[in-house]
Amino acid sequence: MKILTHKLLLKSILAVSLCGMISYAAATKIEVYKSPTCKCCAKWADHMRTNGFTVETKNIGNKEARKRAGISPSLGSCHTSLVEGYAIEGHVPASDIKRFLKERPNAIGLTAPGMPKGSPGMESSRPNPYNVLLINKEGNVSVYNRHLPSDKNKSVMRLK
Repeated sequence: MKILTHKLLLKSILAVSLCGMISYAAATKIEVYKSPTCKCCAKWADHMRTNGFTVETKNIGNKEARKRAGISPSLGSCHTSLVEGYAIEGHVPASDIKRFLKERPNAIGLTAPGMPKGSPGMESSRPNPYNVLLINKEGNVSVYNRHLPSDKNKSVMRLK
């Protein structure tokens, strides 16, 4: 009887823990500051929803949000997002954001400067390689992740 009670208790704890993890992933809210007419920003927001984020779009542009976050215009893109105290600039893949939120570095956030072809929301038949950069608290950057096209023959940049 005692063993049966312990098994039931352990299974209950495991079930509650799993439900909590699932609801956390689904409940991660991200605010996206973008132009009301930008279609690639809307596609990126759809990418985030597909990957379990709750997206709240603010169709007021992103220059002020980028400035408040402390991101240099040279690292800018067409939209700025805020999630769990971090800034995400541009077309950063959801997988990089999830990893970043798990690691929780002492940083401003991540950026995919410009509008790289082949990034989420910027899908292209000729994708380019691009880097996602980590922006530290001083505003300096380092490569957080490199993204290469799956078919290197389609890339505009080829290494010999």
